[in-house]
Amino acid sequence: MTERRKPEPVQVVKQRRDGALRRLIGGVPYISFLGIEFDRRGDELTALLPYRADLIGNPQIPALHGGATAAFLEVTAIIELSWSLLWEEMESGQLDPATIDGAHLPRLPKTIDFTVDYLRSGLPRDAYARARVNRSGRRYASVHVEAWQDNRSRLFAQATGHFLMPDRDG
Repeated sequence: MTERRKPEPVQVVKQRRDGALRRLIGGVPYISFLGIEFDRRGDELTALLPYRADLIGNPQIPALHGGATAAFLEVTAIIELSWSLLWEEMESGQLDPATIDGAHLPRLPKTIDFTVDYLRSGLPRDAYARARVNRSGRRYASVHVEAWQDNRSRLFAQATGHFLMPDRDG
């Protein structure tokens, strides 16, 4: 009869997963350039784009630059898609979060197309976004992203992206 391994304390598991997410995000220099942060609650990620004056595109309104908004949405989609794959592998025991380091980061999905709907001007304040993976297969994935500022029900932008998935075998 084999002995069951004693489960690790929840805080140890949480610290490993948070570390894996930090290393995933740290592997993309553009994320730190934009100042994007991610908050993890279980398997759900919320992206934060802290307000900076240099993100304003039109100082007359003032409004967030459309390119900064699109980049924020695309980064959120790619990280959510990558995290959902890592999460599955961590939950199934195929991947130990401690093994994800700078030298062994998973390859990121490549954007096929990305369509942004600008629903209203992004105001000079923090912005938040969440992505939902609509479909994720071996070769292709579809992701929807929504961004808001003060009120989650008042979106200022949303996007849909299609991504080429990295080869998971090597």
